[in-house]
Amino acid sequence: MKRLSRYRRHKAAGPMLLIFALLAIGTTFSVASATVTETQSVLDRSASIEEGKQIFLKGCSSCHGLNAEGASIAPSLIGVGAASVDFQVGTGRMPMADMSTQAMRKPRVYNEEETAALAAYVASLAPGPAIPGESELNYERDGNSAEGGELFRNNCAMCHNFAGQGGALSQGKYAPTLMGVEPKHIYEAMITGPQSMPVFSDKTITPEEKLSMIKWIKAAEAEPNLGGATMGRIGPVTEGLLAWVLGLGLLIGIAVWLTTRAR
Repeated sequence: MKRLSRYRRHKAAGPMLLIFALLAIGTTFSVASATVTETQSVLDRSASIEEGKQIFLKGCSSCHGLNAEGASIAPSLIGVGAASVDFQVGTGRMPMADMSTQAMRKPRVYNEEETAALAAYVASLAPGPAIPGESELNYERDGNSAEGGELFRNNCAMCHNFAGQGGALSQGKYAPTLMGVEPKHIYEAMITGPQSMPVFSDKTITPEEKLSMIKWIKAAEAEPNLGGATMGRIGPVTEGLLAWVLGLGLLIGIAVWLTTRAR
């Protein structure tokens, strides 16, 4: 006790106790803040999932089933992940009135918050591809345009056209144009494989290669046309045929006109 009293009377005892008290308070505050933040995050996620469930029941369950189990006219959504929902709903493809036709891009029905809630609800049903974050979509920094162009021509050009303008498929289907599509939605399409499109997993095309493809698509979108009318950039064969038909038609018209003038 005498030794302890001696330490208490030491001139450094006061500052040391103050430092210890501040450290204890700071640590306690940090732990409490982290706990509160984590709890709030869980509550926010639960609220978002519940909101998404209500939106789903009102706008999606008539086709996809009350528990997203699917039906004869629409597939199951269990395991498709948040990325698939964000792509389909964020591009306006869903909801759609006629499930027998190909879903096309159009003005979306739900806003960003409602789309995020729907995605959170579907993601809560079973694991699936997640929505890529901003840090995963920095194609300007992490992408290589030349590599992306080669990858696009090898994997995508047979459907989407060598310039990303889209093209016809079998059985009345088509591959949509990639011009004007958000990078996030391009990435989501590659990892979810909507409709006739195959899934390009990270083993098939790495995340860095996906960013390179997006960078090339955006470069093609912004590329100015220095050679006159683009005619949709649908390819040299079609463009040449159009020029040949118009040129031949013009020559025939001139020949007919000269013949009538000669009479």
